[in-house]
Amino acid sequence: MAEQTDAKIQQEPKGLAQLAKPKGSGKELDNYTFDNEGIKVNVRIIYYKGDFVPTYEVSVRGLSEGTRLVLNNLRTELITTVKLDVTDIMDQRKQQEVRSKFEAKALQLLSKNFPSLSEADKRVLAAYIIQNSLGLGLLEIPLHDDALEEIVINSSESPVWVYHKKYSWCKTNINMDSEDATYDYAAMIGRKIGKQINMLNPFMDAHLTSGDRVNATLYPVSSFGNTLTIRKFSKNPWTLPYLIELNCISPQVAGLIWLCMQNELSLLVSGGTGSGKTSFLNAISCLIPANQRIISIEDTRELTLPSFLQWVPMVTRESNAEGKGEVSMLDLLVNSLRQRPDRIIVGEVRKQREAEILFEAMHTGHSVYATLHADNAHETISRLTTPPISIPREMLDSLAGIVVQFRHRRLNIRRTLEFAEVQKGGDVNVLHRWDVKTDRINETGKMITLANTLSLYAGMSHKEIESDIAEKAKVLSWMVKKGYKDVNTFGLITSRYYMDSDEIASLAAKNASIDLEA
Repeated sequence: MAEQTDAKIQQEPKGLAQLAKPKGSGKELDNYTFDNEGIKVNVRIIYYKGDFVPTYEVSVRGLSEGTRLVLNNLRTELITTVKLDVTDIMDQRKQQEVRSKFEAKALQLLSKNFPSLSEADKRVLAAYIIQNSLGLGLLEIPLHDDALEEIVINSSESPVWVYHKKYSWCKTNINMDSEDATYDYAAMIGRKIGKQINMLNPFMDAHLTSGDRVNATLYPVSSFGNTLTIRKFSKNPWTLPYLIELNCISPQVAGLIWLCMQNELSLLVSGGTGSGKTSFLNAISCLIPANQRIISIEDTRELTLPSFLQWVPMVTRESNAEGKGEVSMLDLLVNSLRQRPDRIIVGEVRKQREAEILFEAMHTGHSVYATLHADNAHETISRLTTPPISIPREMLDSLAGIVVQFRHRRLNIRRTLEFAEVQKGGDVNVLHRWDVKTDRINETGKMITLANTLSLYAGMSHKEIESDIAEKAKVLSWMVKKGYKDVNTFGLITSRYYMDSDEIASLAAKNASIDLEA
C-alpha cells in the first residue's frame, strides 16, 4: 500500500496532531492491537528510562508516513468537492448521510489515484481520510481503544495524555501542532451540537456524537494553553453482574439494593470524581420493572437502559448567543413531574432548587435516583443539609438509602465503599462498608429503618427480607457465571424475575441456562 502512494508525495499540509517517533528501547509493559473502523492500530505500553509514567505508543499498521502525506492531499481535495450545508454538519440525524457522502467520494478519489489497490485497502484509506475530515484525526485512535477512559490535551507543549484502565495515566506519542490546533478540535466538536467556545466564552461542556463527554478551556484561563478533556462513554454500559465480576460490589449488597429498587425506594449514589457514580446509577436503573415509566434528566446523555423499557431520556440545553433558549435541569425536573413518571433518574444534583424539587417528588410518591459529589454517607447528608443545597433534614425521611462509590487511585480500582440506610431526621446507619485490607465489603450495622419500611409497605418480616436478599444474591452470582451481563440481557432476566421469581431462582439454583426468546 505504502509503495504505491510514496511516489505521489508532494508536500504535507499542516495537520492538527502528529505522531512522534519512538524514543528507542524501554521496558515494555503491554502490547496489543485494536480495530479503528477498519484501520489496524498497534499499542505499546512502555516505560522509557527517566520517565515516571508509562508511554502509550500507537502506530498504524500498513500506513506509512508517505501514505499519510498523500492521504492529507486527497483530504483537501475531498473537502473542496463535497458540498454540505452547515445544517448538515449540525444535525446529528444526518451524520450517517454526511459520512456516506464523504465515503463515496473518498473511494472515488482513491480509485482514480490508485486503481490497483484492493477494495479492502481502499476502504481502510477512506476511513482514515474521513476521520481526518469529519472526525478528530489522530485523536480518533485513542477514542476507539476500549482500554481507555479519558483522553486529555493539557497544552500544545506537552503530549496528549490518556487514562488507561490498567496502567492509569500515560503519556502518548500524539502531539498537537499548536494551540490553534487544540482550539480547532474544540470548535469542531462544539459546532456539531450548536455550542461555541471563544475568548468571551472560554469554557465549553459538550459531547461527541458517540456520547463521550467533552470539556474544553482556552488560554489564558488555562495558563499553559488550550485544553481538551474527553471522558469516554462506555459502549458496554455497566450492570450489576459486571460490577460483581470485577469485585466492585458483593452479590449480597447488590441483592439488598435490588430489593430496594424492586420496592420503589429512593436512593442516592454519591462518591468523588471518577468514582463510578453514573456507571453505578446506570447499573441499578436496569432493575426498574418494565411496566413503569422512567424519565431521566442529564446534562449530557450517559445512561443506557434496556431497549424494552418505557424510558424518556431528557437533556439540558445551554442558551444561544443571544442568551435565549436555555433548558436547565430545574426546567426538566418540573416538566418531568407532568409526564406521570413512576421513576425519575437525575444525572447529578448540584443546586438547592433542584434538590428541593427532587425531594418534593419523593414526597409525592415518585421513586427518585440521583448522584451527588460526597465521599461517604455522612458527608452526603452534610452536603444536602448545608449551603449551597440546604435541604431541611425533615425532607430526607423520604430517602431510603445512600450508596457510596470509591476510586482507589493507587490500586487503580473502584469499589462500593458504603451502603447506608437513612433514618428519621436525616441520620445514617451504615449497613455495609468496604475494607481496603481484605478487599471485601463487610456488614457493619443491622437494618432498622429499611426493615420497618419494607414491613410497612411490602409486608415483609426480617426473615423474609434476609431470604429475599439471599435469593437475589444467588441469581446475580448465576448471571455472572453464565455471562448474562449486557444491559438488555440483564434487564430481560430481571423483568422475567418480577413475573416469576421461582422460575429464575430455580434456574440459578441448578446453574441452568435461560431461554431468552421464551
